[in-house]
Amino acid sequence: MIKTGQEFLIALGANLRSPAGVPQQTLRAALSMLEASGVQVLGTSHFYRTPCFPPGAGPDYVNAAARIAFDGSPEEALDALHSVEADFGRTRVQRWGQRTLDLDLVAAGDAVLPDAETHRQWRDLSLADQIEATPDQLVLPHPRLQDRAFVLIPLRDVAPDWVHPVLGLSVTQMCENLPADATQDVVVL
Repeated sequence: MIKTGQEFLIALGANLRSPAGVPQQTLRAALSMLEASGVQVLGTSHFYRTPCFPPGAGPDYVNAAARIAFDGSPEEALDALHSVEADFGRTRVQRWGQRTLDLDLVAAGDAVLPDAETHRQWRDLSLADQIEATPDQLVLPHPRLQDRAFVLIPLRDVAPDWVHPVLGLSVTQMCENLPADATQDVVVL
């Protein structure tokens, strides 16, 4: 396949049934819908069972990651992801709530958006503030990517050598830095 467009990394997740079926079926259908909308899926991780975050907030998730190419800006890529989410019944009612489909734009190459200082502010936000605060602009790479086994472990399947442009660590290195108790709950399906 000839790659066109900018390369992006995305995280996929679901823990509720959607019109496509159970979470695994939803993720497969969402990837197909992305391709039908002009997004090239360059690589997809295994599917993983992961505990709901925060703990006890709902059924376990099915998580995955994908490397995609898209002819558009990061904001346009995010719009495309949100459009697919809506087609699968995603509503944005509660932060970190249960979801029929969650498609997160994790990274756009080595871009730091909107700037390094804003990225640092969101990366350093306390857990309590993370629950309440939502950025009004796209922040890339995802500010807490380095802390989330349910994103990093699938991402290692498709982009092990991608280097975080702020932290200077590869996906593999970030996985190695995760606490053991965080990684043991991410189980391949």
